[in-house]
Amino acid sequence: MALLKIVSGENPREIAARVLGRRENGRFIEDLLEAAMADSAMSQADRRLCQELVYGVVRWQATLDWLIARKTQDRPQKQGLQNLLRLGLYQIFWLERIPDHAVVHQAVELARRSGFGPQSGFINAVLRGYLREADSTRNTLERLKTEQPWLGYSHPEWLASRWQSRWGQTPAAALMTWNNTPPRTFARVNTLKADPGKLIEQWRDENVEYDFIRRAWFDDNVVFELKAFPPLHRLDSFRQGFFYVQDPGTLLAVRELAPAPGESILDLCAAPGGKLTYIAQLMRNEGALVAHDTAVDRVRLIAENCERLGVTCVRMLSSGPAGLAAPPVAASPAGGDLPKQFDKILVDAPCSNTGVMRRRIDLRWRVRPAELERLRRGQLALLQEAAGLLKPVGSLVYSTCSLEPEENEAVVKQFLETHGDFSLESQRELTPFADGVDGAYVARLLRRP
Repeated sequence: MALLKIVSGENPREIAARVLGRRENGRFIEDLLEAAMADSAMSQADRRLCQELVYGVVRWQATLDWLIARKTQDRPQKQGLQNLLRLGLYQIFWLERIPDHAVVHQAVELARRSGFGPQSGFINAVLRGYLREADSTRNTLERLKTEQPWLGYSHPEWLASRWQSRWGQTPAAALMTWNNTPPRTFARVNTLKADPGKLIEQWRDENVEYDFIRRAWFDDNVVFELKAFPPLHRLDSFRQGFFYVQDPGTLLAVRELAPAPGESILDLCAAPGGKLTYIAQLMRNEGALVAHDTAVDRVRLIAENCERLGVTCVRMLSSGPAGLAAPPVAASPAGGDLPKQFDKILVDAPCSNTGVMRRRIDLRWRVRPAELERLRRGQLALLQEAAGLLKPVGSLVYSTCSLEPEENEAVVKQFLETHGDFSLESQRELTPFADGVDGAYVARLLRRP
């Protein structure tokens, strides 16, 4: 069912309730929210509040539902009513800037406008009951983080348990805290169009506040954190392609690939193009760089990013897993025949995304243990395909944004068991609690005769 159009005058809570009520259709919450606010006349402040409410309720869903169950004797509620209670409790216990009496009043009014008028007294009673017990409830919520971490940090129990078993209670708690924190925005300088000094000078004119970011796997003045900024699409520096929004952790795979001008390189799962365009940057647009993905619309997204960033050495393909001989969907100025084999290949494999969970708001409620085995089989197949496209002497980098060993070390180990001409040169896992970036795994494999 299509989203209802949002008319001028609706407030952030109405839109938030409507978006939360449409989660069952399978679309990601970010897409639902973007569509809902597209035609809204809300101010920027109201848009930010609406996003905070939607994302906050989804992140803290397990804890909010636990609070609701305590006051309702575990009786199931209609989905719309459950969302109204979630919104009210999230504002009481997770947002400090909204007065408690206003939260209750707005929740009751929203219930009446949403078709839950007969239940408005029930909503009022639940919320006011928690206001009377606010201090003791906050203490209970803190204890939950130790006694039942999956509830205290609002994660699936199986995922919280496996992280605790692997790293211990404190690192697992730090990871779940990270996942519940809104992500920061980072920008990689695109040196094909601008040097860091030129970009910084333009940012100052555009009222962009920034900070320097340093990590061992990229040079200084390559990545900046954007602390405060106007909408990116309004910035000339963005439209002109002076930078690309990208988490610092994603640069590790490209550094391990070590691209150089004049080489032939394949990015096997290239969309949306962050790693690909960084490869082109380090190649200085010199060489043959092939971007492959299985969906035509995703390849078009790569093409759009390449055009904005001034990447001209890329040929773009869309085909099935073994169809690299298919004709290009969009030919770049690089032109020429496609290489039959490559000096280097990057396999940034589709994965469970557990390392980027704070950016994928409802991912934690979608991922299932059984998916790890299904994904592992696909990841191994991609590595095997890449091996057939690599030159007799070459390097193959395998990366994921997963934190799960089944998708990382286990895949590389199984691949090496059947490919004796490859050796493991290096592997590294980035974790939010140890490295302060999104989670990632990167392995560099070398082929020698």
